[in-house]
Amino acid sequence: MKFLTQFLSLALLAGCVTMNSCTSKKETTEQKPGIEKTAYGQLPDGQTADLYTLHNADGMSASITNYGGIIVSLTTPDRNGKFEDVTLGMDSLAGYVKGTPYFGALVGRYGNRIAKGKFTLDGKTYSLATNNFGNHLHGGLKGFDKVLWTATPVEGDEPALKLTYTSKDGEEGYPGNLTVEVTYTLQKDNALKIDYQATTDKPTVVNLTNHTYFNLTGGAKRDILDHVVTLYADKFIPIDQTLIPTGKLQPVAGTPFDFTKPTVVGTRINDSTDTQIKYGGGYDHGWVLNGTGDSLKLAATVYEPTSGRVMEVRTTQPAVQFYTGNFLDGSVTGREGFPYKKRYALCLETEHYPDSPNQPNFPTTVLRPGETYKTTTIYQFSSKKE
Repeated sequence: MKFLTQFLSLALLAGCVTMNSCTSKKETTEQKPGIEKTAYGQLPDGQTADLYTLHNADGMSASITNYGGIIVSLTTPDRNGKFEDVTLGMDSLAGYVKGTPYFGALVGRYGNRIAKGKFTLDGKTYSLATNNFGNHLHGGLKGFDKVLWTATPVEGDEPALKLTYTSKDGEEGYPGNLTVEVTYTLQKDNALKIDYQATTDKPTVVNLTNHTYFNLTGGAKRDILDHVVTLYADKFIPIDQTLIPTGKLQPVAGTPFDFTKPTVVGTRINDSTDTQIKYGGGYDHGWVLNGTGDSLKLAATVYEPTSGRVMEVRTTQPAVQFYTGNFLDGSVTGREGFPYKKRYALCLETEHYPDSPNQPNFPTTVLRPGETYKTTTIYQFSSKKE
């Protein structure tokens, strides 16, 4: 019997060599980079949306729908190589259509807030929808997160999805026909790169961003209060009670807003003595990134201790809005019937400053005919041992 067992083992090994029918563990985890398109559902107006899933050779994937340019899922490995989704999201298109707090969405024309829904440009005052404490938020009642984009898949070693949309003159109150192109690229180094581009035929204001909610535990197992965050910013943007900037910039030193060194999110998030924490219900502020110019710079690093996952955020934008899911209250039921509770995710929205059209001391967000709006943001994922 022993001889027979040895003979069969040798025969099996020979079969693997001669027929190449056996693969190593590494080979089975590798896959060819590419992009898959599947039907995602029908919108109330009869249009159909699609879902595009990008894969890289390491096994990371990013699923994006052309409805709202939403990042539906983003899978990354933990320190043991286990891939899990690190975003909040819905089980179906219907969930997004019903309404979410911008889970994974492209935001525009203007990400963040514009005070009282009004701004003046070249002597003319424009009125926008007021959908947040009497202010304009994230593009209005039907912003870029609620429109169907034209999608073009781009195959290659680093698969990409190009989305285009033309926002008509007067849409949501904004002037000018704005042609927008956003490209998601899943890179070889486990990074999701987002390139934004826009042109206009009339002077207008533009501030594009992505509103993905991240929870690096994978599957939103718990809140994000134990996540360790570093923000490469020496100043932040104070707000009033309606979350509109005061117009001043404040040093982070000596405040709960100092994340210049790795800091556990929950350490000072409930500091009842800090007026800014009270106004935001936690963190819901813009941080002014160190460095000048429009070159890529490190904006933030996030580390989740239990999984070992690390996310680094690089951007050409001058600021990042750090939001800690303060308005999540369990009323939105996400994937697999899971209710998303307060502080079950954090957002790092790279952008220009909030309310810039009404703040002459802030970097301008005005785009004029003949100019091209261009920004890039990269979310890179890795893991580290304990």
